[in-house]
Amino acid sequence: MNFNEAKNKFVQTWGALGSQWGINKTMAQIHAFLMVSSEPISMEEIMQELQISRGNASMNLRALMDWGIVYKEFKQGERREFFTAEKDLDELATKIARERSKREIKPALKVLKEVSSIDDTSSVEAKHFVDQTKKLYDFVAKADTMIDKVTEYKDNWLTKLIVKMMG
Repeated sequence: MNFNEAKNKFVQTWGALGSQWGINKTMAQIHAFLMVSSEPISMEEIMQELQISRGNASMNLRALMDWGIVYKEFKQGERREFFTAEKDLDELATKIARERSKREIKPALKVLKEVSSIDDTSSVEAKHFVDQTKKLYDFVAKADTMIDKVTEYKDNWLTKLIVKMMG
C-alpha cells in the first residue's frame, strides 16, 4: 500500500466513524483529510480529493468550524481560502466532547427532567416510569458534569502549566 492508498483508506474509515461521534460522513472525511495534511488545504483541493460539490464542501467546512475543530488560514498573495484541522488530539477530543454535550446531552437532560417530573401516581406503570426516568436523569446529569469538569480542566491554562512543569 502506498501513501495515497493509505491516506484514502484513512479518510474513508474516519468518514465511516464520523456518525459515531455525531457528524455526517462527508464532514468526517473532510476533517480526516485536513487532519493528515501537512499544509492548509483549499476548498478546491478538498472538493477534488473527496469528489464533492462546492456547496457540500462549503456547508461541511462551516459546520467543522462551528465545532471548533477546523480553522481558516490565509496565505499571503492568495485569494483562495485555506483550511486546517486541529492537530492536538487532546484538544480535538475536548472540543468534540463539549460540542456533543451541547448538541445531544443537554437537550436529552431537558426532556428527561420534564418527563420525570410528571405528577402522575395513578398506576404502578406511571410510578415506575417516573422512578426510572429520574434515575436516568441523575445518571446522565452526572456524566455531563464529568464531561464539563474534564473540558474545564483542559481549558484551564494554569492547570496545563502546572501539569507541564510536573511532567
